[in-house]
Amino acid sequence: MDINEVMKRMNKLEYHQKLLLKVIENRNLEFFKLIVEKSLTEREVKDFFRLCEELSMELEEQKAEGFVYFHPLYNKFKYGLHKNLEPKEVVQACLAQGLFSSLMSEFVKYP
Repeated sequence: MDINEVMKRMNKLEYHQKLLLKVIENRNLEFFKLIVEKSLTEREVKDFFRLCEELSMELEEQKAEGFVYFHPLYNKFKYGLHKNLEPKEVVQACLAQGLFSSLMSEFVKYP
């Protein structure tokens, strides 16, 4: 194992440690628990948040235009997720933690 690999692992462990400290203070941080369980990096989590922010904006635009069917938006979410994440568990964890509530409330309707 080279030094770069060691540094990447150390950075991930430090990130997970920060999240776990938050979880200790508040047991309802289900999404943070999921990040640690699935061993995501900080970069991968930032990518997830960016995806959800974009989809949240699209959802609001579509609602304003009168859309009521959001399965194509859900598909973007599902296929944009990190390979270690399952859509259903992510939606449940985000709802429990209060993340992207409007978006996740729509996505909970889909399998």
